[in-house]
Amino acid sequence: MLSDAALVEIKKLLVKPGKKTRLKDFDTSYTGKTLNKQDSEALLDVGRKHLAEIQDKLYAHNRYSVLIVFQAMDAAGKDGAVKHIMSGFNPLGVKVHSFKAPNSHELDHDFFWRHELALPARGEIAIHNRSHYENVLVTKVHPEYILGENIPGVESIKKIDKAFWANRYKQIRRFEKNLTDNGTIILKFFLNVSKKEQKKRFLERINDPSKNWKFSLADLKERGYWDKYQTAYEEAIGETSTDTAPWFIIPADDKWYARLAIAAVIYKQFEELKLSYPRVSEEQKEELQKAKAQLMGEGNGKAEASETKKKKSKKKAKKG
Repeated sequence: MLSDAALVEIKKLLVKPGKKTRLKDFDTSYTGKTLNKQDSEALLDVGRKHLAEIQDKLYAHNRYSVLIVFQAMDAAGKDGAVKHIMSGFNPLGVKVHSFKAPNSHELDHDFFWRHELALPARGEIAIHNRSHYENVLVTKVHPEYILGENIPGVESIKKIDKAFWANRYKQIRRFEKNLTDNGTIILKFFLNVSKKEQKKRFLERINDPSKNWKFSLADLKERGYWDKYQTAYEEAIGETSTDTAPWFIIPADDKWYARLAIAAVIYKQFEELKLSYPRVSEEQKEELQKAKAQLMGEGNGKAEASETKKKKSKKKAKKG
C-alpha cells in the first residue's frame, strides 16, 4: 500500500529545512530491490482509488486546500506524473495549470500574480506544472529575463546580485507561509532526472513521429545550461524547503517509481489531515428521517395507485 514505508522511504526524499541541498546526494533512479515496474503499477492503481476517496472527504470537509507543485528539467516526466497519479481524482475538485513563459500582461504584475489566480479554493486541489519557482530557476540561469519585469531599482543585470536572489527567496517563503497559515497544504516535487536519461528521452522524441511534437530545439539549448540549472535548483530548494511547505526530490529516471513515490507522499499528507465527512447534528438527522419518510411515502402512493388501477382493470374484464 502507499502507506508502506518499506516500499517508498519518504524520509529519504524529503529536503530537510535549513540544510544545504546537493542534488548529487539524491538518487535519480530506483535503487531498492523490493519493487519492480509491474508491481509498482499495480500498487499505484490501488493507490489512486484510495487517493480518490480521501479527495472526496477533502471536498466535503471544505476547510483545507492543496497545492501540488511540479518542477524539473525537460523530459523528466512531469506531464506523465500528473496524468497517471491524478487520473483517479474527481475533476470537479482538481485544477491543473501548466505555466509557460510570462506574457507582457503578466509581466506588468508581480511574479506571484498569475500563480495566485490559479490557487485552489477550500476543498480543492491545484496542480502547478511549473510554478512561481520559475522566477528563481529560469531567471537565475538567464538573469536578463528579470529586466522584463520592470522592477524599480533593477535597471541592469548588475543589480541582480546575491542580495536580489536572497530577497526573492524570502518573498517565496513569505508567500507560502501566508498560504499555509490560511489552510493550504503545499507539496513541492522536484523530479530528479539524470543528464543521461534526459538525452535518451530526447532521442526517443526525435525518433518517434508520435512524440516529435514534444521536442523543441529550445529544449536542447537549455540542456547546454545543465550545470547552471542544477545549481539553481539546489539553491532554490535549499532556501525554500520549510516544515510547512517541504520539497521532495523524486528519483525520475524510472517513471514507474517516480509516480508511485509522488502518490505515496500525497497519500501520507492526506492521511495526516485525518479528514472525515462533516458530522450531522441531531436536528439535521431528524430532518433527514422526515425527508426519507416523505420520499418513501411518495413511492408507496404510486404503488397503491398502480395496484388500484390493476384491480379496476380486472373487474372490467370480468364484467365484459
